[in-house]
Amino acid sequence: MSFELETAAVAGENLRRVAIDPVSRVEGHGKVTILLDEHNKVHQVRLHIVEFRGFERFIQGRPYWEVPVMVQRLCGICPVSHHLAASKALDVIVGADRLTPTAEKMRRLMHYGQILQSHALHFFHLSSPDLLFGFDSEVSRRNIVGVAEKYPDIARRGILLRKYGQEVIRHTAGKRVHGTGSVPGGVNKSLTAAERAELLKDVYQMIAWSRDAVRIIKELHEQNPALYDRFGTFPSNLMSMVAPDGSLDLYHGVLRAKDAAGNILFDHVDYQTYDTLITEEVKPWSYMKFPYFTSMGPEQGWYRVGPLARVQNCDSIPTPFAEHERREFVAYAGGKPMHATLGFHWARMIEMLFAAETIKELLHDDALEGSDLVVAGERRREGVGVIEAPRGTLFHHYQVGDDDLVTMANLIVSTTNNNQAMNSAVREVAKQYLDGKEITEGLLNYIEVAIRAYDPCLSCATHALGRMPLEVTLLDAGGQMLDRKYKS
Repeated sequence: MSFELETAAVAGENLRRVAIDPVSRVEGHGKVTILLDEHNKVHQVRLHIVEFRGFERFIQGRPYWEVPVMVQRLCGICPVSHHLAASKALDVIVGADRLTPTAEKMRRLMHYGQILQSHALHFFHLSSPDLLFGFDSEVSRRNIVGVAEKYPDIARRGILLRKYGQEVIRHTAGKRVHGTGSVPGGVNKSLTAAERAELLKDVYQMIAWSRDAVRIIKELHEQNPALYDRFGTFPSNLMSMVAPDGSLDLYHGVLRAKDAAGNILFDHVDYQTYDTLITEEVKPWSYMKFPYFTSMGPEQGWYRVGPLARVQNCDSIPTPFAEHERREFVAYAGGKPMHATLGFHWARMIEMLFAAETIKELLHDDALEGSDLVVAGERRREGVGVIEAPRGTLFHHYQVGDDDLVTMANLIVSTTNNNQAMNSAVREVAKQYLDGKEITEGLLNYIEVAIRAYDPCLSCATHALGRMPLEVTLLDAGGQMLDRKYKS
């Protein structure tokens, strides 16, 4: 990383500008602004998402059967999530109220392959440099190359876990990225016996490595609770899907929400009615919307989604190793909801283990080789599809005219659901580590660590093109810029 420092006089103030390179380990484009009062105390912190692509608009006018493939172009990291959420919405429109066993299980296998590869990518490639070396460690080694040099076995396992997840996607969707396997009403392919055997060959190793990953993050919490329990910690509501019996299900289910104390706010809600529960607020300083529970209002009704919410919202996990780890996670927090931002990593690895175990169970099911792939029924004009994407609850909502063209599209992606929570995390970290201090590269990375824990996909959230140069601007109480740092 290189630094460029220059001093300039603007409106009688001496200002410092520091440029920091290379790119931040977050997907998308955003910046952070911090406003200090006259005592150099943090007064305001905002995460700005500053690019826009308008995906919801240009889907309009397209034939509905194109949508599951089109919406994947929102993102190259989580295309399967959009592929399946759109397909589920269009299942409603084509009247496919119940998929064939082969279609249901092929989609589930595809989805859990996506969960596995995405969680592995985030933990091992993007977050492990901070967790293993320290947030303010030497920046030249705080990257995946440094991890590979210091912890070669950990880096290798991360690469192979992700590779395996991508192979699951390739066999189910047709391609590793932007596949075509899921269609309205079902799927367009099944597995061969040879493909099942190939995936089964390595799945037990993936389970073992996933168990090791849970152990790594659990030990980090236990070794340094003062950091892991306090960093960016704040109370919030939690929302996710659960299975009808309350267990963890990342592909299909009903909506459940809890308040910060763990009390149920709503449960067993059909997600077709999501728009009666959630309002999307717009603020002038960000292209990313701010959803909240309508009945609670914008100040009290915002919430978190994703691994931290899901592992705590469910009553159980239906695979043995992941359920054991969930119980340990709950016990660590004393049976109360954990609101620590860094808890996302622990919950994420429990989910990765759940995904590996689920893939194993699915691969033993002969229905994956079936030939009955698509169903249809009474045509409808509107449908909602919801899936638990790696980053959290993902909503796709479409209306289609009699001419089969899309007339309305609304997407609430996982990162959008987490928007206010990410702003709160950045504010808490800035108050903890910035008050009365000068910005340093280490501090900048603390702010990034808080954002990164959510595994945000800012391109999905704003439908924006671009990379993620994080900008942190420091202003005094009068609005004068005191300092600015970039990662570009």
